[in-house]
Amino acid sequence: MALAFDEYGRPFIIVRDQEQKTRLRGIDAQKAHISAGKAVARILRTSLGPKGMDKMLQSPDGDVTITNDGATILEQMDVDNQIAKLMVELSRSQDYEIGDGTTGVVVMAGALLEQAERLLERGVHPIRVAEGYEMASRISVEHLENIAQKFVFDATNIEPLVQTCMTTLSSKIVNRCKRPLAEIAVKAVVAVADLERRDVNLDLIKVEGKVGGKLEDTELINGIIVDKDMSHPQMPKQIRNAKIAILTCPFEPPKPKTKHKVDIDSVEKFQTLRLQEQKYFDDMVQKCKDVGATLVICQWGFDDEANHLLMHRNLPAVRWVGGVELELIAIATGGRIVPRFQELTAEKLGKAGLVREKSFGTTKERMLYIEECANSRAVTIFIRGGNKMMIEETKRSIHDALCVARNLIRNNSIVYGGGSAEIACSIAVEAAADRYPGVEQYAIRAFADALDSIPMALAENSGLQPIETLSAVKSQQIKENNSYFGIDCNDVGTNDMCKQNVFETLIGKQQQILLATQVVKMILKIDDIISPSDF
Repeated sequence: MALAFDEYGRPFIIVRDQEQKTRLRGIDAQKAHISAGKAVARILRTSLGPKGMDKMLQSPDGDVTITNDGATILEQMDVDNQIAKLMVELSRSQDYEIGDGTTGVVVMAGALLEQAERLLERGVHPIRVAEGYEMASRISVEHLENIAQKFVFDATNIEPLVQTCMTTLSSKIVNRCKRPLAEIAVKAVVAVADLERRDVNLDLIKVEGKVGGKLEDTELINGIIVDKDMSHPQMPKQIRNAKIAILTCPFEPPKPKTKHKVDIDSVEKFQTLRLQEQKYFDDMVQKCKDVGATLVICQWGFDDEANHLLMHRNLPAVRWVGGVELELIAIATGGRIVPRFQELTAEKLGKAGLVREKSFGTTKERMLYIEECANSRAVTIFIRGGNKMMIEETKRSIHDALCVARNLIRNNSIVYGGGSAEIACSIAVEAAADRYPGVEQYAIRAFADALDSIPMALAENSGLQPIETLSAVKSQQIKENNSYFGIDCNDVGTNDMCKQNVFETLIGKQQQILLATQVVKMILKIDDIISPSDF
């Protein structure tokens, strides 16, 4: 680094401790960034599509995750490089916004970086490349609008939604029973959706899992499941037309906030104290009985005496129920959460047609089902599976399917999958490149080549000849002027994605292209890295 001198000829410091810092500048810095971005994309490339491979990740404490969900793979990988971290964030933002397409967006960004590297080697300025990419992404997004189709659905005809969710689930481990899982996801979303406002609150859908059983036993419950059982083994296991008191106050005598101690120096005083405590418990149980409650759900525990009293007074109770579950129970049953016994009234009770305790297998594990609720706007998807990893992966797959169904309710436009949308955009961008004078047209053509990388990866992962397959589909699209032709990954015999019912959401595809372009532009604009050297 050159020294700088003041007007008296004395050197002064620009960068402190510069001999301890490493510095990369110009084309070297850009190439370092591009290779880091490409390395991350290469990891995910093999996970793309219905025939994509899974990744096995082991955490430092020995937990194993098996998944092919792009966002999960990148979250679990301990990435150190700053540019690689940008790719991880790119995948995360796609997951937060759309919920699906997390692998495709990273593969797309990697392909754009690869094409940019070739242009930089030819001497094209990175800013011109970034501008060309921006123009091309706008052309792609407009073209997607043109080739998109709207489909009509309502609460009775949910088949189009199910077909789109099946496309999402076909690339997951659970693809052998994608039809029932897609139906479960769509029914859950439609149950909690506000179709007038076109909005879905996914917080109202609870996804629970229990090891044991098989994947086909997964079910949708129009109500809430709580991983608890009745507090006393002799309490009834099934309650019809339950009136539920939802409490956040403990079943125990009140404790003063200040420090205190009670001196007991005779048996009589001890008896008085015991009777006083018993009276407190009696009053609490009586209050619940007076308002007509037939089941008490409490956030806190209660001791054996309270439990014994509740059993004798025929008032079934559940203890140690979490705050989130209490809220969902309150929403589902139309009840109110009561913080003090004094505030308990009949209007604040929740109503459920059936509350039952169900045991699983030989493990004595029991769960509480609250069904036939007054307000069925809160539902539970209950997943069964052979092992913990399978259940975790199914939860992630169901989350993706729920997000896709939600996106379709918000915006019911679809494009066809199997790489057909990318090929159509690539043809449109290639055709538009000639209209732009200047160096940008090289970048626009490079963008078209990068779009081809998604169908190419799909063909590669399906065991087809990538270049032959892609060129055949591309020429077929141009010849017949039909944007539905894609890669026949499942070897059905036709590459018309309309006949194969392979749909993707329009907003998901547009978001992929826009996010990938944004991140690549950001990476291309960095031309200097000053980092502390490793000691």
